[in-house]
Formats: sequence, C-alpha cells, structure tokens
Amino acid sequence: MKNNLEKKIEEFFLKVDPLAEVDMEWNEEDNLSVNLKVEDPKLFIGEGGQTLYSIEKLLRLFARKVTGESVFLNLDINDYRRRKREQIEEKAREVADEVSITGVEKALPPMNAFQRRIIHSELSPRKDVETESEGEGSERHIVIKPS
Repeated sequence: MKNNLEKKIEEFFLKVDPLAEVDMEWNEEDNLSVNLKVEDPKLFIGEGGQTLYSIEKLLRLFARKVTGESVFLNLDINDYRRRKREQIEEKAREVADEVSITGVEKALPPMNAFQRRIIHSELSPRKDVETESEGEGSERHIVIKPS
C-alpha cells in the first residue's frame, strides 16, 4: 500500500516536472515526508507558500483515496519549509531575548496556525518569557511577554 502511494506521488510530480527529484520517507508514526527538488521552485511554492500548501492538501486527499485511510503528509520543496521554520524560530528567539531584557511585551505580526505553533514550541522551554496567541481569524498573532 505504501509503495503504491509513493509510486503514484512520484508519477504525479514527474508529469509536472520530468527533472524533479522526489524523496519520500515514512516515520515511526506512519507520517509521510515528501521532499521535492526542482529547478524552478516558485512554480510549486507560490506566494507565501500558498501553492505548496494547496499541493500538500491535494496529496493528502489523494493519499486517502489510494490507501483508504487518512495519511499525514508533509511536503517540502527545495527545503522551503525547513528554511522558513528556521527563520521563524530565529525571529522568535530574537524577540524573546528583547522582551527578557526590556521587560516589555511585544506583539508579532499575524501568522497562520502552523507558524504560531512553531513559535510556541520554540519558546516553551524558556522560563524568562511566555507566549500567548491573541486576535481572531487572519489577525491572530502571538504576544511574547516577560514571565
């Protein structure tokens, strides 16, 4: 079942870009990581990663159809997500250090749930600051506060 899904995902990407390199790996919780290397990543990533997220959603639906069950699938293209995650973590640490030194809370710009989760996870071990999500919908953001 897994091999069949991997084969079909690889076929999909090779139809779109015959020179694409597709690497897939299952982890111990049966989550599938799909890493794609392409010549022109903008085509697959889109503005702010919107195309990447849409492709990922389609792949999840496709995986459910192929396997008959829900599959958690994570798509990364030319390490875009990994680099984006590292940037968010670095920004969170910088702002947390500033808040810790000044004692003044600081609100970050609105972010999606995935980005907010990265910040909460990155700063949760720290004892000098705490994070809190505020706002509604597209205005939801994180406030980093001194502890």
